[in-house]
Amino acid sequence: MSIHHYFVFGDERLTEENVVEVGRITHFFSKISVAVIELRKPLKVGDTIVVKGPTTDFEQPVESMQIEHKDVQKAEAGQSIGLKVAQRARETDLVYKKL
Repeated sequence: MSIHHYFVFGDERLTEENVVEVGRITHFFSKISVAVIELRKPLKVGDTIVVKGPTTDFEQPVESMQIEHKDVQKAEAGQSIGLKVAQRARETDLVYKKL
């Protein structure tokens, strides 16, 4: 017997087959709508992410990201990135990449 974890986003069900956890929010700057994400897996411009938490649930494309105020096209596991987000995010929210 296997247990399937899934998340519901709008009308779409996100299963572990079509999303992978890439990191978590460690800080959110509300005035500029920028989240700091500590990455556990690589992420690149063009990927689509889903941000999930107890009161957070939104999806957006990665249009740009920064490491130490410099634009980068990709980031690796272990790095922290700054990312402009479409909605409010909260510390400890998880970030998933759509596959």
